[in-house]
Amino acid sequence: MPLMSNTSKITFIKQATKLSDKYINNCIELIKSGGTIPFLARYRKDATGGMDEVEIEAIQNQLVVWNKLQERKKSIQKNLKEQNVLTEGLNTKITECTNLIALEDLFLPFKKKTKTNATVALEAGLKPIAVAIMKETDSSPNQFAKKFISKQFPTEQEVLLGAIDIAADWINNNEWIRNRLRRIFENKALVSSKVVKGKEVEAEKFSDFFDFDESVTRIKPHRFMALRRGKNLDLLNIGISPKKAESIEVIENTLIKGNTEYTALLKKAIIKAYSKQLKPALEREVFNNLSEKSDRLAVSIFRKNLEQLLMTAPLRNKKILAIDPGFKSGCKLVCLDSNGMLKHNETIYPHAPQHDSGALNKINTLVRSYKIEAIAIGNGTASRETEQLIKKIRFDRDIQVFVVSEAGASVYSASRVARAEFPNYDVTVRGAVSIGRRLLDPLSELVKIEPKAIGVGQYQHDIPPAQLDSGLTRSIEYCVNKVGVDLNTSSSHLLTYVSGIGPKIAESIVLERSENGAFSSKEDLLKVNGLGKKAYEQCAGFVRVADAKNPLDNSAIHPESYPVVQLISKKLKLSIHELVGNKEVLESIDPKEFVSEKTGLETVTFVLAELEKPNRDPRKMAKVFEFRKDLKTINNLQVGDIVPGIISNITGFGAFVDIGIKENGLIHLSEMADAFVSDPNEIVSLNQTVEAKVKSIDLERKRIALSLKGVSQI
Repeated sequence: MPLMSNTSKITFIKQATKLSDKYINNCIELIKSGGTIPFLARYRKDATGGMDEVEIEAIQNQLVVWNKLQERKKSIQKNLKEQNVLTEGLNTKITECTNLIALEDLFLPFKKKTKTNATVALEAGLKPIAVAIMKETDSSPNQFAKKFISKQFPTEQEVLLGAIDIAADWINNNEWIRNRLRRIFENKALVSSKVVKGKEVEAEKFSDFFDFDESVTRIKPHRFMALRRGKNLDLLNIGISPKKAESIEVIENTLIKGNTEYTALLKKAIIKAYSKQLKPALEREVFNNLSEKSDRLAVSIFRKNLEQLLMTAPLRNKKILAIDPGFKSGCKLVCLDSNGMLKHNETIYPHAPQHDSGALNKINTLVRSYKIEAIAIGNGTASRETEQLIKKIRFDRDIQVFVVSEAGASVYSASRVARAEFPNYDVTVRGAVSIGRRLLDPLSELVKIEPKAIGVGQYQHDIPPAQLDSGLTRSIEYCVNKVGVDLNTSSSHLLTYVSGIGPKIAESIVLERSENGAFSSKEDLLKVNGLGKKAYEQCAGFVRVADAKNPLDNSAIHPESYPVVQLISKKLKLSIHELVGNKEVLESIDPKEFVSEKTGLETVTFVLAELEKPNRDPRKMAKVFEFRKDLKTINNLQVGDIVPGIISNITGFGAFVDIGIKENGLIHLSEMADAFVSDPNEIVSLNQTVEAKVKSIDLERKRIALSLKGVSQI
């Protein structure tokens, strides 16, 4: 029996994405042929109607859902055939079903069950009395029950209880009743929680949920995730249900038609079906739906944060002195050249208890010797004190001083990647190098660290790992491909995330480079072991070859579009070198003149824009930021103070701000603007500098509430 057609697949995806039928179909075919999301978004705009990564990813995700749905349909149809119960009408319902929950409802009555009270009663032959209950027969149940007395059911009362179990099971399997109750649970249920008795002290951090309830339609995802964490730690008991009377009334109005002795038994069956089967099942459904919704949002927030972090402005081509600050253990210093290569390392002890008086002279000497242009200081222990000492030094040149996030540096320093890069250095040197490289090129350095270790998410440790890892990997891919990578200087780790490459090919590229020298063109990639034409098609637009003979090889223009550039060059009688960067000439070109069967308007427009600004970096340049100098601890703060800070994390309920002390401040959603704000990303972005007003200080819990309302921004 055939499943739904390709037209239905497109309709299914269109309903979820609201995108065009034509472009959905094109996109599906391109994905099937091995096209990656970054490649399709940039180099197949004509076929996709200019869809961006988010839209193409949505199609890919819905395609996965569709395929799972079809596989489940096949499995159910096969099962029903084997049971010899697959009627034409049931098969049609299954075939036309577009929802996994509805599909399982159709299958529920036919599922082979483990032994239950209902199955035992059926095996004992009590079905006729259960039918009488459902029909509300106008006769005596006790008299009828006498006919079914057996060793298993020795009394009329036990016979009737067995029949009630059967009727309750039928009620539970009723598709219409389930759907009606499902709507009530989805719209009218309350999410409630109580502290587990005897665990009040252990559960103190969940004290807001000791006696809590909120409508299922209003509960915020971050609040639900906190509840779920408390439940998983066995500190909170959670319930999700509407008023029992309303649910029972719905079932009774559906089933009860008369007023006989059997009606009373039917009412008992209804209560049993609801309490023992329907309520627990629907409660689980709603809990799972809230979990999925919360997890999706949490992954989305983490991805947005990660993308903003990866796209942090670099300080390009500068010689860096990086400092991993510390008190007793000293400050680890490393000197890096403009490519991030380690040139020198040592440890100084400028702080208590040593107070080495020669430490500052040592820094000054290193700055002169290695022609240092900027200093990167990790933002961990002794960061502010080290920054203040550095600013006391009189250098022989202008030196920019930056405070850089250390989040995840310790994870990197102990990783396989770090050991491979610096096999002869300990973790302290590797950590300091990571701090310096984060200033020089944040994207290239941060891709080496497991995203969860960077700490820019919301309840990330509660999200299913596979779901989180998949989403974060895609975000890294989007960022890497958006910026592009230098084929001759990029690490294998960075190359791994380039469209069409992956770990094995990335290692082969580095090996080819080390054995045969630098790549002189993009086409040289075809010499790399394991890199075929398909991989070349997918990656060629995202790699760069600096100083290549053909300037297009150092641009985002795909080699398949080089003929278009050659046509433009020929028509204007200008060499490609003369075209590149020639804004005046390029702006005078009508892209429609170069549209052909092979090359559409979207592609020509992209080529012209890239010729105007080849290899442009979408990231801005890093800027120096200073915390308030007199602010050293939370005790230096007062309500009403205006403090400068950097957005360090964004969640569904607000944004955390690094104000230069141990404790971060929180700008709640309600304090971001005078108007209603539903998403913090509408107002702030990660690493953005802000001026915020101190709204309240909780010294006991070390919490600082901040506000952007009425504060002028820099």
